[in-house]
Amino acid sequence: MDGVALAAYLYKVLREREEELADALSNGVAKDWEHYKSLVGEIRGLSYARSELKTLLENNAEDVEDLISS
Repeated sequence: MDGVALAAYLYKVLREREEELADALSNGVAKDWEHYKSLVGEIRGLSYARSELKTLLENNAEDVEDLISS
């Protein structure tokens, strides 16, 4: 697996986790305020990581949208 394929795979995994957490929050899974803040913080971290991976992919791959949407 080359670096671009690895970054695309990680992007997909991070996106899926972010979606899982967002769905859980929208379904009221947070037990209390601290749990809610923890989930939101994880979503923010995942979003930041995905943004950095997307930037990396844009600098090293020609068709980024196809890589990250698959």
